Amino acid sequence: MDPEFIVILVFVVAMTAIVLGIGNEIFRRHLEHKEKTMEMMADKTAQQAAQYAAKAEKLEQRVRVLERIATDRGQDLAMEIEDLRERPAEGESVQ
Repeated sequence: MDPEFIVILVFVVAMTAIVLGIGNEIFRRHLEHKEKTMEMMADKTAQQAAQYAAKAEKLEQRVRVLERIATDRGQDLAMEIEDLRERPAEGESVQ
């Protein structure tokens, strides 16, 4: 075999190994970044779901009160309505 051919072959093999090593590192970092992004999105989604659940619970409580008031035929009906008007809901600001 020709010595120049051997030098070129060794150079090509070495360059191929270097390029594949760098490409592997770039791909691994890309996957890690994607994984972290997905974890952050999952955390954000979980937080939003918890907020929506809390809001839904507050609304359910208010509906229960309103149902009780609407079905209550007692003397306290007017007083309970006034109490609701005077007391702002949790999380609402008084205007």
